[in-house]
Amino acid sequence: MNADLQRAVQWYPGHMVRAMRKMAEYVKLVDLVIEVIDARAPRSDANPMLDAMIGSRARLTILNRDDLADPQITAAWLDDFKRRERMVIAVEGRQQQSVGRILQAVKTVANARTGMTRAIIVGLPNSGKSSIINGLLKRAAAKTEDRAGVTRQLQWFRLSPTIELMDSPGILVPKIETPESQWKLAMIGAVPRERYDPEEVSARFHAWLLEASNGRTNVPDLESFARSRGFVRRGGEVDYHNAAQSYVRAFNEGAFGRLSLERP
Repeated sequence: MNADLQRAVQWYPGHMVRAMRKMAEYVKLVDLVIEVIDARAPRSDANPMLDAMIGSRARLTILNRDDLADPQITAAWLDDFKRRERMVIAVEGRQQQSVGRILQAVKTVANARTGMTRAIIVGLPNSGKSSIINGLLKRAAAKTEDRAGVTRQLQWFRLSPTIELMDSPGILVPKIETPESQWKLAMIGAVPRERYDPEEVSARFHAWLLEASNGRTNVPDLESFARSRGFVRRGGEVDYHNAAQSYVRAFNEGAFGRLSLERP
């Protein structure tokens, strides 16, 4: 892992520090915490600092981007969460019908209570929280972009007469302990694009994939991808930097198929 990537995934800007402090305060005011995690890397994309904040409150885990993850591995993750007695749903946050299952789960929690139920939705940057909120509200209320760090402010939304939902900024943990989690978070878009070396990340991804598949994969390495997509300068020199940015984007668009980076 080069120094640039090491710094990138440990990047923890001031607004995230403030947001984490605020989140700890607001979690105390809610009845339900909805945690959005990328289904392709549920271990790395989870925020371990949430455990202490949530305490005994109800917790619903959403494995988002189910359409991009290996369905068999996602099924194993769902079983793993359920064995730990955690409420969990796998969804595709951009599909209304899929998001509707989240609302039903939230209503189940609310129906077991009296009065107003307040929930907060949390997750690392670019986890898809805003798309899920828009799906729940059936309107474009939360700002969405395919990059980390878009949501900066806390916002309240009314899901029903008895359910209120608070959005929160995506927050990176202060330090990601392992190199494996570092490149995985960059690969799934949890790290801002300008904060990591896409060549390093794509190389680590393909090396991992070769090992995980015993060398049997149709996913191209960066050089093959670059040449097939025309990232070649005059004289035949490969433009690795721009090709690597496109490579990471292709992964997140599902161009390499449904791939999960972690098993339970």
